[in-house]
Amino acid sequence: MLLHRASVPAVLAEGDLGPADADGLVLADIRIDAGRIAAVTPAAPTPPEGALDLDRSQVWPGLVDPHAHLDKAHILPRARNPDGTHPGAVKAVGEDRAAHWTAEDVRRRFTFALRCAEANGVVAIRTHLDSHGPQAALTWPVFAELREEWRDRITLQAAALVAITAYAGEEGEALAARVAATGGLLGGNTRIPDDKDGAELEASLDGLFRLAMKHGLDIDLHVDESGDPNAATLGPIARAALRHRFPGRLTCGHCCSLAVQEPEAADRVMDLVAQAGITIISLPPVNQYLQDRVPGRTPRWRGVTLLHELRARGITVLIGGDNCRDPFYGYGDHDPIETFTDSVRIAHLDKPIGDWPAAITARPADLMGLPDHGRIRAGAAADLVLFRGRTMDELLSRRRGPRVVLCNGRPTPVELPDYRELDDLL
Repeated sequence: MLLHRASVPAVLAEGDLGPADADGLVLADIRIDAGRIAAVTPAAPTPPEGALDLDRSQVWPGLVDPHAHLDKAHILPRARNPDGTHPGAVKAVGEDRAAHWTAEDVRRRFTFALRCAEANGVVAIRTHLDSHGPQAALTWPVFAELREEWRDRITLQAAALVAITAYAGEEGEALAARVAATGGLLGGNTRIPDDKDGAELEASLDGLFRLAMKHGLDIDLHVDESGDPNAATLGPIARAALRHRFPGRLTCGHCCSLAVQEPEAADRVMDLVAQAGITIISLPPVNQYLQDRVPGRTPRWRGVTLLHELRARGITVLIGGDNCRDPFYGYGDHDPIETFTDSVRIAHLDKPIGDWPAAITARPADLMGLPDHGRIRAGAAADLVLFRGRTMDELLSRRRGPRVVLCNGRPTPVELPDYRELDDLL
């Protein structure tokens, strides 16, 4: 099969395809053979025989979501957030987890989420799994089963989500052993109430890094998800990574409060992040939904971290979908293009759009160690998403415009599942 006149984001294409247009797109012919991309060449002036002329429709590699919460997904109908705030979400999820999160409940909602993602063209997801107390023994085996079941459709990774203080004691040791046995990552929330001198955070981070190095695990943390300038754990995390000479991949998600720090303080922290080689994941739609929410008052800020300033330092910045139809975010459909569309608008990731399309494709694929995904290049799997939109404004103006998902070079017949399938759970 030959896809003729495909508009491809230049940052995602390998090969000499000529200069990009104002949208960062190049016009290419993509030859597919035996389920893989055989060649990517500049578009021929006339359609080759047997070619499918896309008439400049965009073609992207399969999409990668580096930060999700598939174990929480779709509980919203039975776990409402009464005020839309972060504390309200924490309380609602905790109550729902205690009351309903059986293996079957988690498996069915998780599977529903994967079916949504597959229909949207997602090829890989890293999800955080609530691992508090007995929940770890229930959820991690379910994850392992689904990872195997979906291995030929969506590549799955998982990171443990607990309070960071867990890693200073026996609970952390047991969790690290479970995660290592399952092939996951360590992670957690770095917020510690009433830790005024930072001693508890430092001890907890030391425990985390020691366990990660003992078991050979990477780390993915929830960091400073707040508009409070006193929420400032990103710097201590970077210093801990440098102190321990951490050899693995270290990722920090959210980092919202960096945007409300004094400029000099933010600059110092970003310098440390660059020095420690930390990857930052921003979750703009969910952060905007939760941050600065006060009943009866219009929010004053957008809730996102300093994406442009971080990128200017050469720091790897990704964009993730985060929560979906749960108390932390009442919307979403496991669609990175929807997330990207919102992120472009919220954080001004345009004029020019530059290399930002890589934030939901190539860069998260690199983070997850998936060289076969994220780029359109000869030899890669022909897992592609074909959009009707020819330009970036056409693509990003419609929430879910027409798209065709190719898996191993063949169109998939997968459709978005109906929410009614979960009615008996919710």
